Amino acid sequence: MKKIATREAYGEALVELGRENPDVVVLDADLAKSTKTFDFGRHFPERFFDMGIAEQNMIGTAAGLAAAGKIPFCSSFAIFATGRAFEQIRNSVAYPRLNVKIAASHAGITVGEDGGSHQSVEDIALMRALPGMTVIVPADAVETRAAVRAAVQIPGPVYIRLGRPGVPVLHGDDFQFQPGRAVMLRDGGDATIIAAGIMVAAALEAAQALAAEGMAVRVLDMHTIKPLDEEAVRRAARETGVIVTAEEHSIIGGLGGAVAETVCACCPVPVHRVGLPDVFGESGKPAELLERFGLTAARLAAVVKEAVARKRS
Repeated sequence: MKKIATREAYGEALVELGRENPDVVVLDADLAKSTKTFDFGRHFPERFFDMGIAEQNMIGTAAGLAAAGKIPFCSSFAIFATGRAFEQIRNSVAYPRLNVKIAASHAGITVGEDGGSHQSVEDIALMRALPGMTVIVPADAVETRAAVRAAVQIPGPVYIRLGRPGVPVLHGDDFQFQPGRAVMLRDGGDATIIAAGIMVAAALEAAQALAAEGMAVRVLDMHTIKPLDEEAVRRAARETGVIVTAEEHSIIGGLGGAVAETVCACCPVPVHRVGLPDVFGESGKPAELLERFGLTAARLAAVVKEAVARKRS
């Protein structure tokens, strides 16, 4: 299966938007070649601003551009974009509900050898907690391009989480992205896996393996963490009786937390969260780290079995 990094698709989408909309501007914090905003700067140098290693200033400048009617996209590594500049995002962007789009790359443990200091496993929780912030975690290149285009149409602040490595292309060219609406990639009545980002591919692989054992598992691509598709969650809880969430993020405050909150409020069923426990990441090769923290199809399949057994007991 063809693999493309979501950050690559982001860079391509920016160039397309730049040709179509003269109000789109791009800011980066000295990482343009890594975040893939470099091509936008090459095509539209008058609308590209490299702010240097100054993420807080980048967000403040983006807020000013948005207040002047522009549509700024800000990029850096997720650990810096959401962590170092959190106060500026909160007070200069989210509080006045300005039209700033933050597209942060190198999220999660698949940053690899850079280690725990650079592996953002709390960025979804940080952005999700901000009032009025839309939070999107694309599963593949097709979804990323669609999400970037959708972000332009969403009024107010948007956070798009992007990754470093190539990931399988799951969607076809006819894919329609609807913010806040989950995509059912596979139906089933025994259990539901709700996944985001790179874990969507793992969820599909797990569901296929379980099908060979006679289990029918629903797979939901929950690309929008906020606003969450609560109806899809409620329907999954009612119809399958058990939910497993999967994310390359801490199980605290991310997709798993959002799903558990919804289920607890309306239709309590067992919810098993697959992600990082209350720990930081570690240095290592991406594949080794995914295995180390149990973010694999095999682990997902095992958790689904445990969850179904709990449902039946």
